[in-house]
Amino acid sequence: MIFEDKNKLLILEDWDRCFSIIHGIEVSYAVRYKNAIPYIPLENLLDKRYYMLVAYIKNIFDKNFLEYASYVIRDRAIPDVEDGLKPVQRRILHTLFEMDDGKFHKVANVVGHCMQYHPHGDASIRDALVVLANKELFIDKQGNFGNIFTGDAASAARYIECRATQLAKDIFYNPKLTNMIETYDGRKKEPLLFPAKLPVMLVMGAEGIAVGMSTKILPHNILEVIEAEKACLQNQPFALYPDFPTGGLVDVSEYKDGNGKVVVRTKLDTSDPKRIIVRELPFGITTESLIESVEAAVKAGRIKIQSISDFTAENVEIEIKLARGVYAEETVNALFAFTACEQSISVNFLVIKDNMPVVMSIAEVIRFHAGALVNILTKELELEKQELLDKLHVRTLERIFIEEGIYHAIERMKTAEGVRKAVIAGFEPFMEDIGERGISKDDVEILLKIPIRRISLYDINKAKEEMRAIRTRIKEINAHLKNTIAFAINFLDGIAEIIKANSDAGRGARKTVVGKFGKVNVKEVVKKDVLLKYDAATGYTGTAVIGETVAEVSPFDRILTVRKNGVYSVQDLPDKLFIGKGSWWIGVADKEALADTVFTIIYKEAETGFPCIKRCVIEGWIMNKEYAFAPEHAEILLIDTRKKFSFTAHYLPKPRVKITKETFKVQDYPVKGVKAGGIRLAARETDRIETKTT
Repeated sequence: MIFEDKNKLLILEDWDRCFSIIHGIEVSYAVRYKNAIPYIPLENLLDKRYYMLVAYIKNIFDKNFLEYASYVIRDRAIPDVEDGLKPVQRRILHTLFEMDDGKFHKVANVVGHCMQYHPHGDASIRDALVVLANKELFIDKQGNFGNIFTGDAASAARYIECRATQLAKDIFYNPKLTNMIETYDGRKKEPLLFPAKLPVMLVMGAEGIAVGMSTKILPHNILEVIEAEKACLQNQPFALYPDFPTGGLVDVSEYKDGNGKVVVRTKLDTSDPKRIIVRELPFGITTESLIESVEAAVKAGRIKIQSISDFTAENVEIEIKLARGVYAEETVNALFAFTACEQSISVNFLVIKDNMPVVMSIAEVIRFHAGALVNILTKELELEKQELLDKLHVRTLERIFIEEGIYHAIERMKTAEGVRKAVIAGFEPFMEDIGERGISKDDVEILLKIPIRRISLYDINKAKEEMRAIRTRIKEINAHLKNTIAFAINFLDGIAEIIKANSDAGRGARKTVVGKFGKVNVKEVVKKDVLLKYDAATGYTGTAVIGETVAEVSPFDRILTVRKNGVYSVQDLPDKLFIGKGSWWIGVADKEALADTVFTIIYKEAETGFPCIKRCVIEGWIMNKEYAFAPEHAEILLIDTRKKFSFTAHYLPKPRVKITKETFKVQDYPVKGVKAGGIRLAARETDRIETKTT
């Protein structure tokens, strides 16, 4: 709710709270929703008519939001599992199929034509077309379409050209089986979905953000997808892993059939110990972004290099020259740890299936498309068979009509009905040749439209040869229909041969090497070459302090400091931190190292002054939180981390007391938890402690 003090108006923005306020406030405010509702006194809202009006407006907004969300999910951002395309991609391919004449078309012309189908402007079409063309699968390109390695943008649409590939036609194009719907303005028809014969989304990959959901599908090798689909058709096991156009290396140990994550790396050439050459990029990284990440790591002191140069043209080549005293073998892991040379990519296989968003696995998509392929090919065979039967029927009628001279009978007829009856009567002796289909009015019309020139030049032998070829093809189709699985496998083999024969039609051989990477430990990779110092005179410690060096650390280390009063804490490596004069201990807060470090604390009780000893190990901590080794107000006499040593407690002299000091061994006392109390050494007030190694 928003209250306007000036006019005392209540704006309805929080609808759920609105109804409670309507019934709970007695003062007479006016209510408005922008300019849609006139000012209405609140007490009148209790009237049923106004209550219904408010509820009606709420429903309108709820409905509109749901429609918008559904539109973004189904019609913009998420690909459909049937043809693997987003709507803009489907409309681009439909446009290219319509414009196809074998020649290249200006992309600007294609974009303009596609705007008849796509209501979101030319820029979105042009960008989607460039991305689709750079997949190098379904669009032949001519001109500068940018560079996927460097991230350079494509030239203007008026300078570049494209056309649909034969692979696109083989996989998508079949107007007779494609369901068409009206475009956004109702002037034309566009495909609802293409009858795709391959799981295209697996080949191209997809990424999209909708309302409340997103999809991230990685690209796979098209030949491997075909082999997986063949294996599925043959009820054999199969597995698919990502293959990226930029090459590189990929660890798929957590891929989880398309719904886990992968780790991708650059391919590095370390044959020269004084330089590293990047030969292939990880998915989603360009040479520019990789170089920026290396320069940022150098600036932060993570790695040391002399220079970095980009020689990328058709192939990736980034040369990293190393600094003096630094070698390639020891720098590789640092590149993976601190730069874009290694990336972790989370994947989410969200698609539209049966008009609803569904999360699927790769295996489920392969099985779905294996069944869809058989179904599409069966429909194509049945359609072709029917067309051939129709053609054979017409050719048979033509042969009889011309060869038996039936056309002479129509010369004596005076009316159209008489002509029709004469033709039908002329075919009565040949009904066995025609078959059960007989002769219809439409057949008669086709025969009557045969021109005289064609009748006079009719070649009986050629006609019989044509009908023989049609019958042979029908027999082949019948054989295929009896074993659609084998036919589908042969079709996939044919597609694979096209891809192998034409490098422009697909990526062919796998580019990304599948392997398993060892996890790079950042703390182990980075060198401990930062000096942690402590200035006893001022009580400051850190990397920017002038004083005594207490440890060599890395920028990722955390430090543990134990102050003079026995309070310890852990914090990130500081530039300058005040911990006080006379601190007992400063070091790296490494849990493994501290697990073996026993802290011996000797302190005086606040009330009695009696000496106590406490031995403990620090097992855990919360960053920047202070902990105390000793009870409150106790005086710390000694804190030491040696496992074995002796110390002498000097007592305050008292009358008739001859013993003024006593020696103890720390190893004689047990190691307890940090929160445990100390053990009293003697019931004597202590003056000081002296130590010596045993």
